[in-house]
Amino acid sequence: MPEQDILPTTEPACKKKGAPIITVEHASKTFPNGVAALQDVNVTVCKSEVVVIIGPSGSGKSTLLRCLNGLEEIDSGHITIDDIRLNGNKKNRDIIRQEVGMVFQSFNLFPHLTVLDNVNLAQKLVRKRDDKEATDTSMDLLNKVGLGDRAASYPSQLSGGQQQRVAIARALAMHPKVMLFDEATSALDPEMIGEVLEVMRALAKDGMTMVLVTHEMGFAREVGDRIIFMEHGQVIESATAEAFFENPGEERTRAFLSQIL
Repeated sequence: MPEQDILPTTEPACKKKGAPIITVEHASKTFPNGVAALQDVNVTVCKSEVVVIIGPSGSGKSTLLRCLNGLEEIDSGHITIDDIRLNGNKKNRDIIRQEVGMVFQSFNLFPHLTVLDNVNLAQKLVRKRDDKEATDTSMDLLNKVGLGDRAASYPSQLSGGQQQRVAIARALAMHPKVMLFDEATSALDPEMIGEVLEVMRALAKDGMTMVLVTHEMGFAREVGDRIIFMEHGQVIESATAEAFFENPGEERTRAFLSQIL
């Protein structure tokens, strides 16, 4: 298939980064209420690339992330992650969910489990790690996100920023190949946003493949290799961060940026 049929706007080929790890081809999804959440969406994400998706509410950003993680299924088109095609195949979906970590707006921690047990749980159930291996991995990651000293605490004893950092550690404990962030800071008080963004910056620096939805434009410009602008379920523009913010090619993109910058 010619490149222009796959990449709708100015998406670069995987030259500076690794080979493609996510390919979305002509993906469409309409919810039962008739809302067309995705309309012929085409996106390619390269290994070690940080792709930031922005756009107004209801533009399809979160739906796209949920489809990448198998939480929602597209009606048509194809999604391939690490050479595994989703498309309604339960076995493939389960494999993808092990390889793709996701951090949501809400922290989704188990309130009756300690921080350590929250991070250990999926490792034991899904990766079949024993207690020592899981705990060693968890403590390493909790130290990495600055919460090694809170391993015995319960979620209710943590701030929102701390809970979100635990959620990131929990996702990383599965050693995912891709991390998805769905407005991971939007539920936080302003003074707590920075500590979560700092963890995400470190992941980007370490070469983690990341796709994130955020309203933090300064952060998007700083860490994003590429910015995708969506509206009405469609990809309107895709460009490097510098080109996107300095010289957006689409009038709808310019109008959106003029409202938020």
